[in-house]
Amino acid sequence: MSAADINTELCPVYAPFFGAMQAIDLRRNVAMQHTVRSPHADHLVYSVLDLATLARRINKQGCTAAIVFTCLGASYGTSKSGVGISAMGVLRPDLLIKCVIPVIMAGIIAIYGLVVSVLISGDIKTPMSLYRGFIQLGAGLSVGLAGLAAGFAIGIVGDAGVRGTAQQPRLFIGMILILIFAEVLGLYGLIVALILNTRAQDDALMGCFLK
Repeated sequence: MSAADINTELCPVYAPFFGAMQAIDLRRNVAMQHTVRSPHADHLVYSVLDLATLARRINKQGCTAAIVFTCLGASYGTSKSGVGISAMGVLRPDLLIKCVIPVIMAGIIAIYGLVVSVLISGDIKTPMSLYRGFIQLGAGLSVGLAGLAAGFAIGIVGDAGVRGTAQQPRLFIGMILILIFAEVLGLYGLIVALILNTRAQDDALMGCFLK
């Protein structure tokens, strides 16, 4: 409601004040009528909306990278180790259950990506800046690529390890130690991803706060 809609007769004491407000409203309306709208105003609004969409898309890319790359590593490790276990089972079927450990450790890598992907996806619908979007993209890539590398290592070591264990059972302990160090690579990526996700806060210095 503007000052022109106020009935000054109901409160004569404040009539001068309301009169000044009416003059201000009149000047503002005249100024708005003679103001030339900048052609860049609409472009600025659309740019902000595009940045909001871009931030959410980057967030989704981080969520996707976390689960996709870790599952790629887990699938390679499982398949590569499974081939070796199948070949080893022909010679030593009594060691079949004992040598399934590489497959189990390869499957754990996918859990790392699932955890980070769920954490990142929780912020998809919330307002975010490009800063947060890129930080969460980095978190997804950290756990994803680390899990991919760990999966490749587990697959190669598991395949060769179970074949060697079939011929020399003493190699089993050494294979387990190598698998542990290969699994730790994915754990490093998980730790870094969790740290990045917890520190993905909107920074006013980065600008472009999006709603």
